[in-house]
Amino acid sequence: MREKKTTLGSHFSNGEIIFKQGTTGDCLYVIQEGNVDIIIESDDKETKVAELSEKDFFGEMALFQKDVRSCTVRANGDVKVLTINKRNFYKTIQNDPSLAFNLLEKMSKRLRDTTKKLKE
Repeated sequence: MREKKTTLGSHFSNGEIIFKQGTTGDCLYVIQEGNVDIIIESDDKETKVAELSEKDFFGEMALFQKDVRSCTVRANGDVKVLTINKRNFYKTIQNDPSLAFNLLEKMSKRLRDTTKKLKE
């Protein structure tokens, strides 16, 4: 992983891993530019479960639980992401509680979409 720091975020080149399933995390990522693939790894097999783009976020579960990452996230083309740690996240939602609601709304939709895919 060759993360390149820029003035307002980190840059990843096509194919670079942003984080790996099974590693611990402590921040949320917001995509400033580009796309990422969300991948579940099992038995030496990769399954792409989603593609996220500009203004989407990922890694949010690390803000609420101290557990390992549930998926791998890989840059799909050049990507620029902003990281937000738990402390900054809490400060932000104190100023604008609607951000917490929007985050929960998006997490709920993702859970429904994943459940639907698993049933197929």
